[in-house]
Amino acid sequence: MKLKLGIPKGSLQEATIKLFAKAGFNIVVSKRSYFPAIDDEEIEPMLIRAQEIPKYVASGVIDAGLTGFDWIKENKVEVVEVSELVYAKEEFKSVRWVLAVPNDSKIKSAKDLEGKRIATELVEVTKEYLKKNKVNAKVEFSWGATEVKPPYLADAIVELTETGASLRASNLRIVETILESTTRFIANKKSYSDQCKKAKIDNIVLLLRGALNAEGKVGLKMNVPEKTFNKLTDIFEDMGINPTVSPLHKGGGYAVEVVIDENKVRDLIPILKKAGAQVIVEYPLNKVVP
Repeated sequence: MKLKLGIPKGSLQEATIKLFAKAGFNIVVSKRSYFPAIDDEEIEPMLIRAQEIPKYVASGVIDAGLTGFDWIKENKVEVVEVSELVYAKEEFKSVRWVLAVPNDSKIKSAKDLEGKRIATELVEVTKEYLKKNKVNAKVEFSWGATEVKPPYLADAIVELTETGASLRASNLRIVETILESTTRFIANKKSYSDQCKKAKIDNIVLLLRGALNAEGKVGLKMNVPEKTFNKLTDIFEDMGINPTVSPLHKGGGYAVEVVIDENKVRDLIPILKKAGAQVIVEYPLNKVVP
């Protein structure tokens, strides 16, 4: 059994390969090939632009792939959305497609787009947005450098953004958010009905979700003398954390272990030490599987 898997080429490529590495799959990309190597004989990866992955999955050219919710909507295809995986190019959060105009534009809302020109790569979704708002405007496909088109080549643009920094640098302001999107692991309906391929897809997703759950978290383990145990566990209880506890081999205390947000550790360790914790060890996490 070989699972043909689409890996998004372009802005999501590096983040996706890093996520797979944390999940336990090492993908090696050659500059001269669209077929990366992977240390799993049951997976046959291929680099494909995220925009095209939905149609290739829907048609069965590939069994599964990672793409954005935006491109599923844009392609208007039927696929199995196996899981939402919240990560993007720069941060682990959703991205937005926004309507943007020059800072000095008189356009304040979708209603002001009547008779205007809009440049975007997300043509079909933008047309649906205009239809919903009962606005007639010309939507033109943009091949790139969309931010530089207003005001001469377009009155407005619909563009993807994570932070809005690129739009601000181009003297553009956001009018409205058209669509929020996250990465999705999708599968072909026929492939996902195959018992072997479904099991493989579900296992991959389980590990990818585990890797995402571990983002921004670390493990802490420590020894706690019996006399200060209740005081220390009260600290974790106040934080809503249920620690793993086991008695020390020679008695006299307990081994305590927790998973916690990394940004809380620098404040927490001195508190734990003061409460009697000993031999506190912080360690990184690759996966957290509920």
